[in-house]
Amino acid sequence: MANYQAQRLDPRTLVPGAKSVIVVAMNYHTGQPAVVTEGTGRIARYAWGLDYHDVLRHRMKQLLTHIQLLAPGTQGRVFVDSAPVLEKVWAARAGIGWQGKNSLIISPQLGSWIFLGELIVDLELSADAPDKNRCGTCRRCIDACPTGALVAPGVLDARRCLSYLTIELKSQHAIPQEFADKMNGYVFGCDICQEVCPWNLSLSTDTQEEAFQPVPGRNNTPLHEYAGLTEDEFRRWFARSPVKRVKYAGFMRNVRAALGE
Repeated sequence: MANYQAQRLDPRTLVPGAKSVIVVAMNYHTGQPAVVTEGTGRIARYAWGLDYHDVLRHRMKQLLTHIQLLAPGTQGRVFVDSAPVLEKVWAARAGIGWQGKNSLIISPQLGSWIFLGELIVDLELSADAPDKNRCGTCRRCIDACPTGALVAPGVLDARRCLSYLTIELKSQHAIPQEFADKMNGYVFGCDICQEVCPWNLSLSTDTQEEAFQPVPGRNNTPLHEYAGLTEDEFRRWFARSPVKRVKYAGFMRNVRAALGE
């Protein structure tokens, strides 16, 4: 986060002449429950289906095209985890929701099971009002985090977060033993702070997006089956999936850690 601070703080460095940031949210919650059986490899819900980057980017490019039809000459750029954009800050300012104690954006309609995307344009638009923080005195996410990564309300120490450790940590580095013992079966990402959130527990809206529906092998697969995958099988299992980001070596490292090896 220390890198590219100028771009994070000023969208005009990413889109010359930028005047507005349009933030969108897309629901990815499906009605299928997460499997937490002992010995099962767990994958964060957002990676059960196809890669959201492709889905959301395509939709947002359509949005930009529509805006250009309404306001010819408008220039803009779509961002879906593709550049140093402070997406949570912009989402909160745009009224998508508030930044909760788990550091995620919580929508009063969709909870935190949402993908965010940004469209920065050189068109002057009226801003929506930000939402108020509705977490109140609740601290379930903080108390439930198995590694103590939520060090204060809204403050995440990524070095302790299972999502960071299973995805962003370079594959040549072993997961520290103090955290490997607390993986709860997770081999890609972690949803614990979302699963305990009251806003998510009361959620009744499931996504109708076909691309986000669970693909077999991404929610209820025994760890020993993951451990037996060859590199070619890994590529086939996780084709068009965010899981491929960790590559085969990183995934197998995560599986071994979850198995206690």
